[in-house]
Amino acid sequence: MPYTIRPLKTLDDCWQVVALEKQVWGYTDLEDVVPAAILLVSVKRGGILLGAFDPAGHMVGFVYSLAAIKDGQPTQWSHMLGVLPDARDSGLGGELKRAQRRVALEMGITLMEWTFDPMQALNAHLNFAKLGVVAEEYVENIYGDSSSPLHRGNPTDRFIAQWKLDAPHVARRLEGRALPVRDAGSFDVPWVLRVEGAAERPDPGRVDTTLQERRLAVEIPVAFSEMLVSDPDRALAWRLATREAFSTYFARGYRAVDFLLEREAGRGRYLLAIP
Repeated sequence: MPYTIRPLKTLDDCWQVVALEKQVWGYTDLEDVVPAAILLVSVKRGGILLGAFDPAGHMVGFVYSLAAIKDGQPTQWSHMLGVLPDARDSGLGGELKRAQRRVALEMGITLMEWTFDPMQALNAHLNFAKLGVVAEEYVENIYGDSSSPLHRGNPTDRFIAQWKLDAPHVARRLEGRALPVRDAGSFDVPWVLRVEGAAERPDPGRVDTTLQERRLAVEIPVAFSEMLVSDPDRALAWRLATREAFSTYFARGYRAVDFLLEREAGRGRYLLAIP
């Protein structure tokens, strides 16, 4: 289905975004929702808010970033990307990010950052394999408790993704071209963490904190959102294991540079590397 993506500039547009926030994340507390007035004001002062509409004119997705400063340079902090369930397999999320990038570059912005849950394999596939982000910061429970059923009491640990909008490797990813590192089989590296047990009940293996190779792998299961609902204790075990893995190696100078999704196997793996 073709979608139309356009800037959102009116209060009515912003109220539609608020409605989508509630639908996408299932928020029950208003304090978790970015209000329409804040959306409108931030857009008037350098933020980016884009909506995606189906042929009938219904908003089915949006992306929102705020004007930010990092190391004295203007950047964008991408706070939300939301797409309704019926549109998620269409590639609309990637199209919204591409449109956001185009607008940012037209503004002279070359860096965009955002947080995302490293346990969400499909998001990792979009961010690393499709968009070309890197991550070198891991923040524990950054948002605290949330009313969203997508979190289910699990700590809101997050990567901070860095998207260097004008970098050659980002252009290659957006064009659908793999990086040379993938062709070299660099995912066949020592394991920091692996999935163990049956595919329908994956457990985290032991975290190996003794590795020193320049490239390492961290494996995660695919269906973490379902696990949060059906088996929150196992989901918490995964959160704590990946927290140990990423925090340990990021502190040693590693960063996450790629993600390989193995959907049929029900797992994916991060590639960590020393720059």
